[in-house]
Amino acid sequence: MKYLLYIILLLPTFLFSQEKITGIIMEANEKNKTIGLVGANVYWLNTTVGVVTDIDGSFELSYKKEYKKLVVSYIGFKTDTLTITEPKEVRHWLQSMDDLEAITVTSRKQTTTKSYLQATNVVTVSSDELLKAACCNLSESFETNPSIDVNFADAVTGTRQIRMLGLTSPYILIATENIPSIRGASQAYGLSFIPGTWVESIQITKGAGSVVNGYESIAGQINAELVKPSTDDKLFVNLYGASSERFELNTHINTKVSNKWDTGLYLHGNIHNNEHDVNSDGFLDMPKYNQINMMNRWQYTNAEKGFVSFINLKFLNDEKETGALDFDSDRDKLTTNAWGSEIDTRRYEISAKLGYVNPEIPYQSLGIQTAFSNHKQESYFGLNQYDIKHNSFYTNAIYNSIISDSRHKIKTGVSYTYDNYDEFVNNTDYERTEESVGAFFEYNLDNLDKLNLTAGIRIDNHNLLGNFVTPRLHIRYTPWEKSALRASFGRGKRSANIFAENQQMFSTSRTINIINGTGKIYGLDPEIAWNYGVSYLQGFNLFGRKADIMLDYYKTDFKNQVVVDYENPQEVNFYNLEGDSFANSFQTEINYNVFEHFNLRLAYKYYDVKTDYNSGKLSKPLTPKHRLFANASYETHMHADSIKQWKFDVTYNWLSKQRFSSTISSPVQYQLPKYTPTLGTLNVQVTRVFSPKFEIYLGGENITNIRQNNPILGADNPFGSNFDSTFVYGPIFGSLYYAGLRFKIK
Repeated sequence: MKYLLYIILLLPTFLFSQEKITGIIMEANEKNKTIGLVGANVYWLNTTVGVVTDIDGSFELSYKKEYKKLVVSYIGFKTDTLTITEPKEVRHWLQSMDDLEAITVTSRKQTTTKSYLQATNVVTVSSDELLKAACCNLSESFETNPSIDVNFADAVTGTRQIRMLGLTSPYILIATENIPSIRGASQAYGLSFIPGTWVESIQITKGAGSVVNGYESIAGQINAELVKPSTDDKLFVNLYGASSERFELNTHINTKVSNKWDTGLYLHGNIHNNEHDVNSDGFLDMPKYNQINMMNRWQYTNAEKGFVSFINLKFLNDEKETGALDFDSDRDKLTTNAWGSEIDTRRYEISAKLGYVNPEIPYQSLGIQTAFSNHKQESYFGLNQYDIKHNSFYTNAIYNSIISDSRHKIKTGVSYTYDNYDEFVNNTDYERTEESVGAFFEYNLDNLDKLNLTAGIRIDNHNLLGNFVTPRLHIRYTPWEKSALRASFGRGKRSANIFAENQQMFSTSRTINIINGTGKIYGLDPEIAWNYGVSYLQGFNLFGRKADIMLDYYKTDFKNQVVVDYENPQEVNFYNLEGDSFANSFQTEINYNVFEHFNLRLAYKYYDVKTDYNSGKLSKPLTPKHRLFANASYETHMHADSIKQWKFDVTYNWLSKQRFSSTISSPVQYQLPKYTPTLGTLNVQVTRVFSPKFEIYLGGENITNIRQNNPILGADNPFGSNFDSTFVYGPIFGSLYYAGLRFKIK
């Protein structure tokens, strides 16, 4: 390990590359003077050396002394040519051509982008991509993205669970504006606590990710950037209604308080009180629920002095009720009169971020972020009771600078995390406090033309996990034009919250066992895994239209894992891994602009996920080996004299057979086959844009009406020994249709 640290520290001394310039391209008007233009072209005159600005309008470009004229262009804006005599930071505002007596040609921006320049394998999903589906909350934001799998955790609570690289969400670091947020007590339901309209963009990172964000990520990282009060609409209203009689309301109200302060009030409410039992098994196909979610967001910007700050205040109240049709919570709670469940969650959050960029030395910056949350869940599932209280505090400080010149960047800092858990599980209390202090260092070598390398290391002291080192490495090499060959490896370590992360087990009659526990967390050892990956991205032209193809392969190798064993149908057992556990993931994806305004995305994914259980090496239950994905989107042409537009989006998912956990020891009437059938689902959405202020949308989910028959095992005797709602591999409700409207005032 020490040799890796030496390499990180000595790389700046031995590696040299071209000088470069950095900068940001923005729109030159009073309203949007701070908004970067994504997709602007920046290139040296009479050369092939150039780049496209990223989602923030930023760019980095190699520099040579013979380069004198820098061209900046963007469709719909005047092209400018700048004189550059030395490497420096460039801030430039492009003038819109709206006021000129000429025809303005516009092009559609990509809604999902992959970087050819970054060392990490990152997919950026914009708000336009999120609007392709109803996207009522973050758990429903990945329907049009093949990198993330979405499925239901059980047949009772309606909880959506995501997977990346074949592993479930506890192995993914999920953050909100780079502050870890969906973890601990919020792991099971937390994705449904972030409304989709609050999300500005999502960054999906495959592999171990950066050491700056912590040591817990194993399969990857998902970061949700929220809308900003200074750039969001002054008023935004989104109304949603579904054929299931689910209704939602989202309202954003943003105000400029002063030249430097902006604030926004974001309100979300959803309700579903109708009872559905399409398969006639006597149980609700989806829970009854209501949620109130509020956020007050403050933004401070002082560009002259280099300060920017955000303060967020959040409150959530979420109530769910589900179970048998004849269940009455006032009468039947925790009795055998009728099987039912209630999950009541109340959560408070406060977070703050402060960033400083030295106006005189722009490559030096300091960022401080801190967050506190109080999460309280009271719940029961039939006769099983589960309550959890989780107080969490997180803070870190990050310093950015360069070594020698801007080819060699560094990030360094410290972080502190505090978590107090108080859990009540069927008459047993579990209480623990976790504290960790860590320091990290990350070095980035950026030879923009050919090579980008990010190497990081962090050292943490944890009161229960001890002292440990976390190394991460990401490399990007460009062998030829419009290509990116990447490789990465990294280590992750985490404590498994076995009850909070596996709440679906409470909706069964299984006995919960912790076997041979000698560790410090529930008697179990921490989970440790290494992740290795390679990927290749190639852009090209096909029949004169833009296209790209991506291939990636990732392997996650567990050195220790808390095995969740459902192979005995009367038990769920937790124990430390003895043997092998791995997840291999291969994905290929093609994006093609078939013709103007029509885009096609095709993907194939293969999983090989196996674990040594006490009963032998088995593939992970309910994980398809093969998945096919297709998405087609089309927008009608927007004429200069009309701003009306139609948008169409279609998504198809096909899943191969999946292994059921064993039911061979159950009575014959409660036995399942070894594998599920294959299934395919089709989602469609149509949007009509009437003006920049108003649009309506209509959509259907699973319009082919695929349904899993009898998803609840033993529904006829829910208090018997064979009741189990976790054998879910597909839709339960069948087809669902929805409609909504969006209204905004800029």
